[in-house]
Amino acid sequence: MTNDHRFSGRVALVTGGSSGIGYAVAERLLAEDAAVAALDLQPGGPAGVLGVAGDVTDSVQVEAAVTRVEAELGPLDVLVCSAGIPGRSLRTVEVDDEEWSRVLAINTNGVFFCNRAVLPGMTGRGYGRIVNIASIAGKEGNPMAAAYSASKAAVIGLTKSIGKDVARTGVLVNCVAPAVIDTPILAGVSEEHVEYMVERVPMGRMGVAAEVAALVCWLASEECSFSTGATFDISGGRAVY
Repeated sequence: MTNDHRFSGRVALVTGGSSGIGYAVAERLLAEDAAVAALDLQPGGPAGVLGVAGDVTDSVQVEAAVTRVEAELGPLDVLVCSAGIPGRSLRTVEVDDEEWSRVLAINTNGVFFCNRAVLPGMTGRGYGRIVNIASIAGKEGNPMAAAYSASKAAVIGLTKSIGKDVARTGVLVNCVAPAVIDTPILAGVSEEHVEYMVERVPMGRMGVAAEVAALVCWLASEECSFSTGATFDISGGRAVY
């Protein structure tokens, strides 16, 4: 069920919009009448989005992507940062410098660069909604995922800080912490790792991307008016705080 015109006249940018949660979010935003751009390494996303190629680990490319989206679609009202990778399923002592840096660059630096790029315009216009995709791993930590867990904990911390920075500007910044969600990102995760995550979900199943998109789109809407710097769980009961 969607609110057909909730985003009428709004412009949204979704990173990682070519698949998984990002795709589902872009699809729902479109269904609710937003103009949507999807930023990814390879342009893609649901039919009707403006596909923009770019690497979120490169701040210059991020700034260029924001400039292009605003030139073609109009000033940005919504940013959803969904681009991310799980990293390899490794014990901590097996994580080399390259793997650590790779995961943090995409999952943490990418969120920071994108938030920073859109904030001047949003605060200047007095309106904006930013939703960053974190993870339950950022709150609890998962074994075989030191880099991923650290990167998502950083997203939660970033969200809290940025939300407070701009709390009186009309821009609200929140994040979502999903448990295991059935998306293509799991292809890079070991079976042992997936089993660990599913076993800890009291509802006994993975979530699906559309469920996450429903929560994200509420946070990205005008209906969300008194929450900022917050972390919203969508974990099938796994989250305990």
